[in-house]
Amino acid sequence: MKAGVREWQLAHGKTIALGGRARIMAIVNVTPDSFSDGGRHDTLEGAFQHCLACLAEGADILDIGGESTRPGAAPVSSCEEQDRVLPLISRLSRETDALISIDTYRAETARAALAAGAHIVNDVHGLQREPEIAGVAAAAGAGLCIMHTGRDRERLDDVIDDQVAFFETSLAIARKAGVAPETLLLDPGFGFAKENAAINLELMARLGELERFGLPLLIGTSRKRFLGDVTGSPAAERDAATAATSVYARLKGASVFRVHNVAINRDALAVADAMLAMENDLLKGRHDG
Repeated sequence: MKAGVREWQLAHGKTIALGGRARIMAIVNVTPDSFSDGGRHDTLEGAFQHCLACLAEGADILDIGGESTRPGAAPVSSCEEQDRVLPLISRLSRETDALISIDTYRAETARAALAAGAHIVNDVHGLQREPEIAGVAAAAGAGLCIMHTGRDRERLDDVIDDQVAFFETSLAIARKAGVAPETLLLDPGFGFAKENAAINLELMARLGELERFGLPLLIGTSRKRFLGDVTGSPAAERDAATAATSVYARLKGASVFRVHNVAINRDALAVADAMLAMENDLLKGRHDG
């Protein structure tokens, strides 16, 4: 069942309502080597035009990343990362009203991106690689997405037990830094050191068990390898499979969906929202009767 509406608090005095309808976060990789779209948007003009297209298709948030997170990707320096993302964030801030997320685990990059106009920090290391990033987000009042990862750490055998242990550590870092709960989202981290389809599918099926944290969920399954394992399709042809997982996760209560293809997920999630609304109306009618 869909949770009630809540306001997600973001930097620069912005908010966005979560719960009433699914929200779409468009992936904008300003990188040469991301697994699905590397090199497609690695010029400022190309990336900016892609952002405008995503907004026109219905994206609520633009997630700007300057370093690939695919397994085996070459690391970049903080300077190179910032050279890639800051001009785009600055231009979007000047020329649009878009909500902007910076996809980084570096505190220095997060600070610069927020100063350039970003509203959200999206950390794929869940505050555990550079814990000072939590203080950067707290000082700016930024939205903060904490993603679970299994990389470079010991994992528990049970998929949800591992999620809980990881998030408890991350949330302790956030509390210590003074991060407001109203700014937080949790991301289960599909595909990040979850080696096979079975693990990812079990995590999807058990999403409801993460309700214990009382925080909205961000889902990022877009074009992930486990979808290819299920369908046999290459990365560029996994948008329909992505939309299927978006609908399932929405029916499980997830709020925000990080995707490459905005249009197909927009339509799929609109149907999911209509189904949830009808279900709620029917339940209300039974209660009132």
